[in-house]
Amino acid sequence: GVGNGGSLFMWKSFFKDNARVIGVELNPDAKKLEEHGFEIFIGDQSDPYFWKEFFNKVGKVDIFLDDGGHKNLQQVTSLVESIDHINHDGMIVIEDTHTSYMKKKGFKNPSSYSFINFCNLLIESMHRRNPNVIKKNNKFSDKIHSIQFFDSITVLNISLKIPSESIILENDPTYSALSLFLILSENLIIDQNEVINSFDHVLSNNKFEKEIKNLILFKKALYQSEFVNEKVLIASLNPLLNTESLWKPHALLLAGDYFFSKKEYLKAKEFYIKIMQLKNLSKEFYNHAQIQLTLMPND
Repeated sequence: GVGNGGSLFMWKSFFKDNARVIGVELNPDAKKLEEHGFEIFIGDQSDPYFWKEFFNKVGKVDIFLDDGGHKNLQQVTSLVESIDHINHDGMIVIEDTHTSYMKKKGFKNPSSYSFINFCNLLIESMHRRNPNVIKKNNKFSDKIHSIQFFDSITVLNISLKIPSESIILENDPTYSALSLFLILSENLIIDQNEVINSFDHVLSNNKFEKEIKNLILFKKALYQSEFVNEKVLIASLNPLLNTESLWKPHALLLAGDYFFSKKEYLKAKEFYIKIMQLKNLSKEFYNHAQIQLTLMPND
């Protein structure tokens, strides 16, 4: 909603001269505001076709502010049609959401179709990200980082990164590591380079206790073992292989199994023998190494 343009001038002043302020209005008279440097589009906010044409022309935006007609269909349509066109770390702001509780002036609320009731569906969609909720993600699950409710205003914070990845970037030694482990266990990131970059970020930007850091190093090597070459894997394992870490036996076993799977038995044997030489080790490690040694060809 543009009206007489008061809010357009306010936002232009707030965001300074380099801001691109775009107005949408039902009344064609609002086009006169273009002489002040604003972009004005005339259309009905409850019309999905209008929004399709609008975003085809303007592209993605950082902030989408709905101060239009305030009716259920108008608010819901504006949100649904805009969410795919908001930049990362952007937001959708819906004003005058108290109309979800108004009967007069044609709002006919409270009702099952009010904007606030629609927000309940958005909250449910956000919780689909939890692996314990057996429901497939939808576009709201993938894009809405969080929702804030204020008196008469609802704010949707948009993130094109999954929440766990966002937590990693916050550099909290506890939660960054746990979020990384969640990404691994649930296979939340497909791109291998992106996962490795997440490991490197966590290791470089947090201070961990020695064995916690070694655990993260081992998990990185374990993840890499599925697709990297020998040189890269051993480089990842060396900080563990060359210390007396609690994770050294795990690293030796991983290296042995890696070479065994490649049928490089002499290299695998070297690591299995080192496991057999360790003292006070769990029988599971000894037994696994012994079995692998007996399975190797004699020649």
